[in-house]
Amino acid sequence: MKEEIKAYKNVLELIGNTPLIKLNKVTEHLSGNFYAKVEAFNPGHSTKDRIALFIIEEAEKRGILSPGDTIIETTSGNTGFSLAMVSIIKGYNCILAVSSKSSKDKIDMLRSLGAKVYVCPANVAADDDRSYYSVAKRLHEEIKGSIYINQYFNELNIDAHYQTTGPEIWEQTQGKITHLIACSGTGGTISGTAKFLKEQNPNIRILGVDAFGSVLKKYHETKEFDNNEIYPYRIEGLGKNLIPSATDFDVIDKFTKVTDEQSAHATREIAKREGLFVGYTSGAVLQAIKQYAEDGEFNENSNVIAIFPDHGSRYMSKVFSDDWMNEQGFFDSVNAEEAQRIEFIK
Repeated sequence: MKEEIKAYKNVLELIGNTPLIKLNKVTEHLSGNFYAKVEAFNPGHSTKDRIALFIIEEAEKRGILSPGDTIIETTSGNTGFSLAMVSIIKGYNCILAVSSKSSKDKIDMLRSLGAKVYVCPANVAADDDRSYYSVAKRLHEEIKGSIYINQYFNELNIDAHYQTTGPEIWEQTQGKITHLIACSGTGGTISGTAKFLKEQNPNIRILGVDAFGSVLKKYHETKEFDNNEIYPYRIEGLGKNLIPSATDFDVIDKFTKVTDEQSAHATREIAKREGLFVGYTSGAVLQAIKQYAEDGEFNENSNVIAIFPDHGSRYMSKVFSDDWMNEQGFFDSVNAEEAQRIEFIK
């Protein structure tokens, strides 16, 4: 009898069950054990694969999506890539409103998957007609047979991680996790994962990462939206200039803010010292680990899980570009020496 060919039916079957990888060198001077949940192992190279598949399949179950319909979303790039990938397999059109802060690499990737892309100015208010929120809403109103994913205000964003990321981490650590560290943008990843983990053990510390220029940390601490907190920053997919309902602030114990420059250096450090080619927000998470360690969050018995959201290939024209780093004023002597590793033989 012939053995069946062992193959996946399509790329969507590869979503989830991403590995935990121990961080060794970048945390060698810190107390505790540190592990990265490396979401770049998803087929779309980011954690957003999880919500794209989950939300679309929920819409199908509810009968609000039919083949040939159009999926519309606001995105900093990763969610858009995941939605475009799922749309290809399931037979939907995909239209994405993207922030101009998104790297050229991300925008090119979206177009390569057949998505129609609208690039909107990053540094405008959320209710401005030109913002990617407003553009997506307008397109949804104009296009018949479309659904607007609206990840910032979609409770399914939380549910996706409650049902996948949280259980995976609990099983992978055999319940020994003491801390979870994750970036907060839409808030779905940290909220859904934290909700599941807190139900298993309410003593697990949930530590959020926010950006300078974002309102999330202060809102968590005061429940007040402070417009004066908002100013332009460079990290994509981290922080917000509004309060997403997809963030459950009650399950997050604490926030720290990280700078663009320190996060950029940390991203490069992960690649050079751990051999993990991950994105800008992963660097932000590593920087947050260092800051939380300085605050005394960890001891030798801590088992810290850090969610690394995406792959470094999305940032070749940004943090992994010497020219971009130099333009931002981020280069120091260490990075200058690294740039000299390239020699051209004529």
